Amino acid sequence: MERMKEVYDKVIIPEMMKKFNYKNKMAVPKIEKMIINMGLGEAKENQKIIEFAVGDMRKIAGQQPVVTKSKKSIAGFKIREGLSIGCKVTMRGKNMYSFLERLINFALPRVRDFQGVSSNSFDGRGNYSLGIREQLIFPEIDFDKIDKIRGMNIVFVTTAKTDEEARELLSLFGMPFRKK
Repeated sequence: MERMKEVYDKVIIPEMMKKFNYKNKMAVPKIEKMIINMGLGEAKENQKIIEFAVGDMRKIAGQQPVVTKSKKSIAGFKIREGLSIGCKVTMRGKNMYSFLERLINFALPRVRDFQGVSSNSFDGRGNYSLGIREQLIFPEIDFDKIDKIRGMNIVFVTTAKTDEEARELLSLFGMPFRKK
């Protein structure tokens, strides 16, 4: 964690100030929070699945996730209001930087046939979303103890005003964007 914070202070701030002509270092964008979300549609038949997913996410994120519940009933999906259908965790500060370092240096290189993450997943306001197909890429997950392969969404919420600023910020942190 300390390493990522140090990279931000010593490398990213000067680089961003030079490239985008910021007047002071407080104007340089930073990562505000990271959110990991795991939707579990199959949990409507078996609520035990939620427990396994929460356990996996706790290992990955390093903090306790929150179980998400459906807001309304949808007959077509056989979902009732208040049914547990996923889990999520919001990370800030030390936990966030620790997770970011593990994601970039350990998890993403373990993805099969990895050629970089898409640079088209920005939302227009400087936030980035990343989808992961399997939780096995994280070294904290024991391959023998998983019941099912599950995917997750990771959202990087930044203070950047534009996608270009956010892309540069994440690139300087080491995010391996796919070459066009």
